[in-house]
Amino acid sequence: MSQTWARGHLLDTHTLIWALKEPERLSATACAAVRRGPNVLSVVSYWEIMLKSMKGALGVGDPRTWWQDALNQLAAAALPLRPAHVNSLRDLPPIHKDPFERMLIAQATVEGLALVSMDANAARYASANLRVIG
Repeated sequence: MSQTWARGHLLDTHTLIWALKEPERLSATACAAVRRGPNVLSVVSYWEIMLKSMKGALGVGDPRTWWQDALNQLAAAALPLRPAHVNSLRDLPPIHKDPFERMLIAQATVEGLALVSMDANAARYASANLRVIG
């Protein structure tokens, strides 16, 4: 676990988008976690947002500018994708089919971050090694 991320909150992609544009869609617990911080945004979410934006399925304007604005607005640190995160996928039960969400779960687990997610399937990964805030 990296000391940089200790006690931080990794926002999943939906939480990230909602925190910026529709915070009322977040639970009171998730809202409080985002406000309290420290917040961490994964490059995996950036990748997902870029792909959806390129397909026209997500209107965020220029995703490159949007990403930097998101980091600034949420006073968040960017979490890169590391081999240890990919390795951790082998240990995850096949509950969730979304590869982006699974990678975010793996990252949160490896880095010791609480995952902030409104996804019911993500909550099913909660364990001694992963706290899910939803």
